[in-house]
Amino acid sequence: MSQIAIPPGFDFQQAGKEVLEIEREGINQLTQYINEDFTRACEMIFHCPGKVVVMGMGKSGHIGRKMAATFASTGTPSFFVHPGEASHGDLGMVTAQDVVIAISNSGESSEILALIPVLKRLRVPLICISGRPESAMGRAADVHLCITVPQEACPLGLAPTTSTTATLVMGDALAVALLKARGFTAEDFALSHPGGALGRKLLLRVNDIMHTGDEIPRVSKEATLRDALLEITRKNLGMTVVCDDDMTIEGIFTDGDLRRVFDTGVDLYQLHITDVMTSGGIRVRPDILAVDALNLMQNRHITSVMVADGDKLRGVLHMHDLLRAGVV
Repeated sequence: MSQIAIPPGFDFQQAGKEVLEIEREGINQLTQYINEDFTRACEMIFHCPGKVVVMGMGKSGHIGRKMAATFASTGTPSFFVHPGEASHGDLGMVTAQDVVIAISNSGESSEILALIPVLKRLRVPLICISGRPESAMGRAADVHLCITVPQEACPLGLAPTTSTTATLVMGDALAVALLKARGFTAEDFALSHPGGALGRKLLLRVNDIMHTGDEIPRVSKEATLRDALLEITRKNLGMTVVCDDDMTIEGIFTDGDLRRVFDTGVDLYQLHITDVMTSGGIRVRPDILAVDALNLMQNRHITSVMVADGDKLRGVLHMHDLLRAGVV
């Protein structure tokens, strides 16, 4: 098979920049369509007791899937239904409690038009997004959102480019406007993203990952420095808590403290832990976010911290625990 040669002097960078300029102009045109119809669409979705069902064929379907995903992750329950499959049973997923957003640049998608009589019978509110308000879908809609663009970036005017970008931006405008109206927070976002980095940072708490029970390095205040060093070695957390049998904290001794003791040149075998420990010590509550504990440890330049309710020791948290949990 012969290879087609690149035309002499063809500039890929210039071609790419022309696409950006055309699509940028298309998005700029959308401002005029953020109007009363947009407000009505937002109010309809905001007050929807069910879910937002997004439909679209072809490239509009790809945009619709992303739109539904954005809604769902920002506080507006939503899912995508393929119009072709809807005609063969999937329309059963749509109820009178829902709102349907139907996407078609031409507004003449036969697969969607075939569903509209059923949606009307079910009294499902219908929002249509298209580039032609006078289209069949535009006329049938309860609310029509216009995404007319001056031209497609495709030089043939055939491949959906600027129009699909405009549709995507309109969907983002709806989702973000609703997010703000609902007072949706970062923690709300994390609840729908528990497996992501943000979810770990905003949902994971210290008591989820701290060391407890026999894993806690601890010695009594009667212990010698040698006893403390053996406990630090056994538990491998670079520190030991000094506390009584009721877990009341007296102080803390770390490997950093040990280096400072070495510098004094004292007889290590003659020292008691109370001679060299740091009284009190830095501590965090068990219920605080792990990311807040991380910030504290970084600000204080420490690698471990006691977890306590007041003076009662509950656990120990090490920087390695935060690393393993993906908080760092």
